[in-house]
Amino acid sequence: MKGIQNSKWTLILALLMCLGGMARAQERKVQYKPFIDERRFHYGFFVGMHDQSIKLENNGYIDPATGAQWLVENDQHGPGFSVGVLGEWRMHKYLGLRLMPSLHFGSKHLKFRNLADGTTAGQNMKSTYIALPLNLKVSAPRYNNFRPYVIGGASPMFDLTTGKNSKVRAKPFNMMLEIGFGCDLYMPFFKLIPELKFCFGLNNILDKKRTDLLDPTQKVFTESLNGGVANMVVLSLYFE
Repeated sequence: MKGIQNSKWTLILALLMCLGGMARAQERKVQYKPFIDERRFHYGFFVGMHDQSIKLENNGYIDPATGAQWLVENDQHGPGFSVGVLGEWRMHKYLGLRLMPSLHFGSKHLKFRNLADGTTAGQNMKSTYIALPLNLKVSAPRYNNFRPYVIGGASPMFDLTTGKNSKVRAKPFNMMLEIGFGCDLYMPFFKLIPELKFCFGLNNILDKKRTDLLDPTQKVFTESLNGGVANMVVLSLYFE
């Protein structure tokens, strides 16, 4: 009984502490940059990190000359670097339209495995994307010095580093659907905006017309795939 009573008082004390913390969180504080969101246009820049991946569709192709059957998968993701500028048009108190010209430097690794004899090979796919995302930003009301929001939109991308003579090659153009969330943090002299965004490829980026491969035996890796879709996860810090 004594142990139960002690547990009850411990629970009550924990609840009181939580309620006290919630009450303190509701206290009004001095608002930094109180009129910054009333501007018609907002400008800034961002830096961040991202993770690139590619979802491949294998078709079970068997090379008639050698009998090899290759399975291709994206086995490793390397962190990449992102940088860009931000322009936002304030459409409404809670709505904004954002345009963010940006660059994404990154890579992904492919592993090739021959199901016939177990041999393996690899390829490092580097990508340098020039992107022009157009996002709709829906913000919550500001409270003290923070304001959460969600975004959604589309981003056309152009890859500058599609490698010739590689086992698998991507097309230069890619279109992505973007969704994410973030929070405006109001500082004394600027606005800091951490944001997490998920980018889903909408088109097949696998280049099946490999005129750059002079050796026909090297086309077996491309023939083993029906297509590929690129995806990204981007963590950014905006400064406005």
